[in-house]
Amino acid sequence: MEQKITKEAAVGVDIGSLTAKSVVVDRDRRIVSYHVVQGTIVDEQAAVASLDRALRDAGLEKEQIGFLVTTGYGRTMVDFGDKNITEISCHARGANFLMPDARTVIDIGGQDSKVIAMDPSGKVANFSMNDKCAAGTGRFIEVMAHALDVPLDRMGSLSLTSDDPAAISSMCTVFAESEVISLSAKGRSKPDIIAGIHEAIGRRMKSLANHVGLAAPVLMSGGVAKNAGVVRVLERLLGTPIAVPEEPQIVGALGAALYALDEIEKERVKERRHNDE
Repeated sequence: MEQKITKEAAVGVDIGSLTAKSVVVDRDRRIVSYHVVQGTIVDEQAAVASLDRALRDAGLEKEQIGFLVTTGYGRTMVDFGDKNITEISCHARGANFLMPDARTVIDIGGQDSKVIAMDPSGKVANFSMNDKCAAGTGRFIEVMAHALDVPLDRMGSLSLTSDDPAAISSMCTVFAESEVISLSAKGRSKPDIIAGIHEAIGRRMKSLANHVGLAAPVLMSGGVAKNAGVVRVLERLLGTPIAVPEEPQIVGALGAALYALDEIEKERVKERRHNDE
């Protein structure tokens, strides 16, 4: 984060439903800075705030951006990008950069979840996505945390203390919330209820993985990757270790920044050819 660049910057901005993430990389493919803006609803203002902070931390002005790629749920809602690329491609690219031997990416975001299969070169080979409802997503966990009056960042650690996960039969956010309230009223402990919630999420993600065809090694991105309880359930149900990056929320933005760097390098090649003529 202390590295400074003074030439053209490659920038990726991932505009999700609940967070905006920006990453700046230099011409040597090093991450110079990043910033995540968390909100209840992410809009262009949040995306701009994320970008401004990432640029400030890199010691850069907007005029020094060589190319900017937007991605994510809200990639078309902003007008400051030079190009927009799907989050599937960007998550795969970012994951391949962080873990070149990764063959599967599990991403659980604010309002959708996805499993991406990659070929040995890191390109998308197949994917399965749940984007029709909030079931099993970060928003789903937030609603359950609110119903249980438990801080969101304690959900993972509490679930790990459970020896008897409660049965959660519905993945519909509304019905699952009712189940959680009912289980609490019947005296089930919060750790057991939370563990049951994580089990339900794990089963849903396993179903997505089965559609894709899971191959190890596996990397997990998205905010839910910070929930140790969900990660442990997925490791057990999928039968494989899961790698979690230091900051799993920026994987998509990182991929976008790397695509931006590709564009800058293409322009450099054109300039060299022009100068040689």
